[in-house]
Amino acid sequence: MAAYLLRRVLQFVPTLLGVVLLVFLLFNVVGGDPAYMLAGKISNPEQIENIRRQLGIDRPYYVQLWIFLEQIVTGDFGVSWSTNEKVSAIFATRLGPSLTVLVPMIVIGTALSMAAAMLVAYLRGSLTDRAIMISCTVGQSISILVYIIVFQYVIGYQFGWFPVQGWGHNFTENLLRYSALPVLVGVVVTLAPDIRLYRSFFLEEINQDYVRTARAKGMGEMRTLCVHVLRNAAIPVLTNVMIQLPGLLAGAFLVERFFSIPGIGREVILAVERSDFPLIKAVTVYVAIATMVVNLVTDLLYKALDPRVQLK
Repeated sequence: MAAYLLRRVLQFVPTLLGVVLLVFLLFNVVGGDPAYMLAGKISNPEQIENIRRQLGIDRPYYVQLWIFLEQIVTGDFGVSWSTNEKVSAIFATRLGPSLTVLVPMIVIGTALSMAAAMLVAYLRGSLTDRAIMISCTVGQSISILVYIIVFQYVIGYQFGWFPVQGWGHNFTENLLRYSALPVLVGVVVTLAPDIRLYRSFFLEEINQDYVRTARAKGMGEMRTLCVHVLRNAAIPVLTNVMIQLPGLLAGAFLVERFFSIPGIGREVILAVERSDFPLIKAVTVYVAIATMVVNLVTDLLYKALDPRVQLK
């Protein structure tokens, strides 16, 4: 186990270097000159050159790359070009609202999807199974923008159950009041694809020999599903859930924007609109690191779920 962990950690270095080089090339070579964007339409060459000097993009590329590597090592990506706020402060203040919405969204959505998928797997081939699958196909075909608009109008404006937009300073109020509608929208959007996916996982295990043996011994169908099928289908379900975790760092862009949640997702959209490269580069690097860490944790959880898995 120790040797495996050491190898995986050492693999982080070349992977992260590749991400850093790609991000640097995209922003500094392909992305164009941000000084023109920040200077605006009414500008002269002296103003543009002054902005380039202030941003440090007038230096040679190798110097800028070395500064970028130093920023990654120290965790200090400087200040935002548009707001002059430290990037670390932006993460510290915006990450909380994003997690307040996205963590309940993933937990509730996963629990409901697994329960519904197990139900339709239990009723496989029946009219109920087909009706739910048709509903999931229809629901999956509808854009998230439609869900947001409909839920805001019906639940927010018509019924007045939850505020359509806003955010407070109290965690409990934010969790139970302001984030309730965004979480509901996110759960509804993810239910359809997750139910279809998890149902396929369960049906694949239902036809295995160990399930037929359990039935032959007189074990009930629901107990067989809950005890045997669920445990063996847990690995692909875990994979699907863990894939979503790095996205918590970047936030749900559309949800945060439409519901005016001051999270990382909304901040990234504003950074793209303003060509705020320091913030975008920081988010890209952090998401890459989070993805590598989550992949390692996922492999370790595979071993915990199924002792037959060998970490090599």
